[in-house]
Amino acid sequence: MGFWKCVASLALLLAASAHAGERACDEFYARLPNVSWALCQSAGLQASEGRSVKGRTIYVRDVRPQAPRLRVLVIGGMHGDELSSSSVALHWIRLAQSDSESVHWRFIPALNPDGLFDKPARRVNANGVDLNRNFPTPNWEHDAAYYWEKRTRKDPRRWPGTQPLSEPETRFLHAEIQRFKPNLIVSIHAPYGLLDFDGPTEPPRRLGRLILDQVGVFPGSLGNYGGVQKGMPVVTIELHSALLTPRNVEIQRMWTDLRQWMGVRLAGVEPGEPVPR
Repeated sequence: MGFWKCVASLALLLAASAHAGERACDEFYARLPNVSWALCQSAGLQASEGRSVKGRTIYVRDVRPQAPRLRVLVIGGMHGDELSSSSVALHWIRLAQSDSESVHWRFIPALNPDGLFDKPARRVNANGVDLNRNFPTPNWEHDAAYYWEKRTRKDPRRWPGTQPLSEPETRFLHAEIQRFKPNLIVSIHAPYGLLDFDGPTEPPRRLGRLILDQVGVFPGSLGNYGGVQKGMPVVTIELHSALLTPRNVEIQRMWTDLRQWMGVRLAGVEPGEPVPR
């Protein structure tokens, strides 16, 4: 009897997860450029334990072969008004599902759902915090405040918050990084039309039309935290437009270039191992 209760509970859990994914696709389809409902549904999004400030679900998707040799974390929608970043993440889930290589992919297509679904969409979360300035980097208390006040002239779009990891969204991503231990983090943004990189190993020189142009590190940024402090390579993709995605052929080309670079620079790295410098 206990066994069948467990089976029934599992079936209910799977059904609830599928329903949550369908509900997410209704919202993503209505909001994101170049995303059909069928594309989103095929992504098989799963509700995570993560919640936004307003209680919105943060969805994830794992694509894992039987014997993965690498773990790669892909993040879209850290800034809610960069709609194209979430779209590209969903397109890449489809490509990962047909990828026979031994990579365990974990996708978080919309880290900042409150900003994404606000009207109009906003860069910051519901607390007005720029999530990409809220990670625990050295001297954060001084450097993040100084940068915001002096370099951005207190731009409200770039407020780092009151303390590192003050936001539920950054706490969720920080915990995911601790659990998943990625060999590579790919963070998709817009609209500067370039490729940035932080961390060990030789960076990719281009992904599709995007050319490497390392813009430096910022207090509280994911690139600073993951790439510089933790030694996890962080590839930051800056798409050309926040509202329009590249053509599908370009999305495919970016993916192919990323996979080729990973094959050269991350070959032989076991999950959880540091990347050679």
